[in-house]
Amino acid sequence: MADNPNVRRVEFIKSAAAKKDWPAPEGLPEVAIAGRSNVGKSSLINRLVNRRQLARVSNTPGRTQLLNFFRVNDAFVVCDLPGYGFAKVPTAIKKGWGPMIEGYLEGRSPLRVLMVLVDCRREPGDWEIGLVTYCSTRGLALLPVITKMDKVPKNQRFPTLARIGKALGLPSEALVPFSAETGEGLELLWTRLQRLLPAAVEIDAEGEADSGEPPAP
Repeated sequence: MADNPNVRRVEFIKSAAAKKDWPAPEGLPEVAIAGRSNVGKSSLINRLVNRRQLARVSNTPGRTQLLNFFRVNDAFVVCDLPGYGFAKVPTAIKKGWGPMIEGYLEGRSPLRVLMVLVDCRREPGDWEIGLVTYCSTRGLALLPVITKMDKVPKNQRFPTLARIGKALGLPSEALVPFSAETGEGLELLWTRLQRLLPAAVEIDAEGEADSGEPPAP
């Protein structure tokens, strides 16, 4: 398993549901990761930050039931949102997820980037399409990631990305094809994060955030 050489330090901050329990903003930008249950969010996070069990990987979809916050390189924060749409999660918990996620997206001031995950074998639904639209209305940077690309035959990769891009209203080149199994797309994913959070992701030798001007788009 190839490591991400850009990650030097990662810490779990806390889990929370209600706004009153969110971690206090630290002056760092935040990246939220959203996707349906079993889309591969935990595997992606663990691969991205070189920790096999930082985000728990389970065969039971719906394991993530709270907002989980992680600090990366003392430079930006990742928030793992509950997976959406798993039918076997207790109804009482499921009813709370919508307000929890919506409250976070609307009320979290450090939030800068929304990473939307889509399983390459599934058609994007109203929820994923709605999140893409939401980013433009909320002024958030969108980072669309197509997971489990190792499941797609090579001759079907371009048609798969084209199909998903069309459903999301995005060009296929805007998508990041990703596989937690093989590490495909890891470098591209990190590069896109650098582009969206230029001052946060670049760390100097002493571990301080680079305060230089953002690069030209």
